[in-house]
Amino acid sequence: MAHKAVLLDRDGTINEEVGYLDHPDRFKLLPRVGEAIRLLNRNGIKAVVVTNQSGVARGYFPETMVLKVHQKMADLLKDERAYLDGIYYCPHHPDVGEPPYRQRCGCRKPETGLVDLAIKELNIDCSLSYSVGDRMIDVEFGHRVKAKSILVLTGYGREEWDLKRDRWTVTPDHVAQDLFEAVQWILKQEGVE
Repeated sequence: MAHKAVLLDRDGTINEEVGYLDHPDRFKLLPRVGEAIRLLNRNGIKAVVVTNQSGVARGYFPETMVLKVHQKMADLLKDERAYLDGIYYCPHHPDVGEPPYRQRCGCRKPETGLVDLAIKELNIDCSLSYSVGDRMIDVEFGHRVKAKSILVLTGYGREEWDLKRDRWTVTPDHVAQDLFEAVQWILKQEGVE
């Protein structure tokens, strides 16, 4: 039986948006994120991070730094009795950097390559799932994988919603103040009170 999942953007959705996050010491969870992910954990909904990390291709930091930041994220969530079921990232950019990082790939959102991998590894049914992020690209990504998409107003979300939504080609299924409110909406859709 396939699982429901929430496909989470990282920067601006889970942690404070600081530009290119080049060191674990700069990683800070946003308020109520631990509680939000814990709610997903308790209700049997997989919490899966899907994130573009082109700072690797741009030469801002090595790929090993992405792994260190993800370990810090996992540690901070563990401190809040929450966990992620999977973390998938794209280190590529189509136009910047040196090969192998400079490439047109199938894993850079809004492409779906990372979710294709998560579907295989975690047995996810995207049609039963949700995508949450703070950028239009996250909304488009959600639509491409046939998940319900939620825009959070943290990170770049407020700017995207207030200043750019008239140019969007797709719209989110829901807009939430933050990840906690997004998860509350998800649970309501799932009939969980």
